[in-house]
Amino acid sequence: MAAGTAPPPPMGPEPSSGPSDEPGGERSAEHSFETDAGASFEPDDERLGRVLGAATVVRGTDLSGGLYNSARLLELSDGRRLVLKTAPRAGTPALTHERDLLGTEALFHRLAAGAGARVPAVLHHEPAGADTPAEWLLLSYLDGTTWDAARDRIAPTDRASLRRELGASLARIAGVTGPAFGYPQPAAGLSAPDWPAAFTAMLHAVLADARRFDVALPAPTGFLAGLPQRFHRRLAAVRRPALVHFDAWEGNVVVERTGSGRWHLGGLIDGERAFFGDPLAELVGLDPLGSAEDDAHLLAGYRSVAPALSLDTGARVRLALYRVYLALVMRVESAPRAYGEGFAAWLDTWSTARVGEQLAVLDALEG
Repeated sequence: MAAGTAPPPPMGPEPSSGPSDEPGGERSAEHSFETDAGASFEPDDERLGRVLGAATVVRGTDLSGGLYNSARLLELSDGRRLVLKTAPRAGTPALTHERDLLGTEALFHRLAAGAGARVPAVLHHEPAGADTPAEWLLLSYLDGTTWDAARDRIAPTDRASLRRELGASLARIAGVTGPAFGYPQPAAGLSAPDWPAAFTAMLHAVLADARRFDVALPAPTGFLAGLPQRFHRRLAAVRRPALVHFDAWEGNVVVERTGSGRWHLGGLIDGERAFFGDPLAELVGLDPLGSAEDDAHLLAGYRSVAPALSLDTGARVRLALYRVYLALVMRVESAPRAYGEGFAAWLDTWSTARVGEQLAVLDALEG
């Protein structure tokens, strides 16, 4: 996702008031996300104390950004900095797949860390329950700055090396195999034993969300619903449920440097949109407006870890399907998020063009 004049990222605008890489600069990683969910639950000192032990919170700062979960930077008496994320209370309008998202984020970070990726450490996750109105998640804080915020300071040579590092990191993450395909939280009901069934459920869910929120679609519902069956053979080529972040655009990538030295990958954040499925889907999530498969540096990094990555006709069919899906998610979520007229209008125009473009790609590949 480009910044500057580019529109906000997928699955909710999360503008990056990202941190500076200098000491005392703005905030750093886990961070420019979801703060204004409205009426969010936040654990009290007693709940936090059971996790923090002897340390106490000396300062809490709201982290600005999106429109779903809330986030606060907690500075502790022992010098640590943590990020507290809390979900909206039950009943807040949301898409079907947006169930227990912080549980998904905790799962992603734990699995990604086990694969050798740099991600925030999960200190505690508490699901919603009888005495917990909404789930909450406590994470370590990654120092650095988001790539999106640092873009104008990153030289072309550093950008190339960063893209290689990012590709390698995503390939390591894709090496994690899940227990089933689809979104991992049972409450969403969007998992299945094979990828065609899971992707069908995912696509049908966002089409149902469009009906529920009265969002006009850029193509007939029945036609869109039939895409997984039409390309079943291509989807069935995916035999392993790989871990996919699906939102690794530059606002969710942390970079760092020492002084005026070279930039390096600091880590990935905000894994709440993760699912188990086709590792190729990662190329769609990390560049929702473009085509990451055309980035030679990214692919070189990816293939340094997973050399078998293929971009044959079947792969390009699947990429087009995932781009249709992501464009629909971005379009439909504008209703429960209540985006402003300008951004909502842009989403309508862009998603109409994007879906039409990708349907044409499918016809050209396998008309």
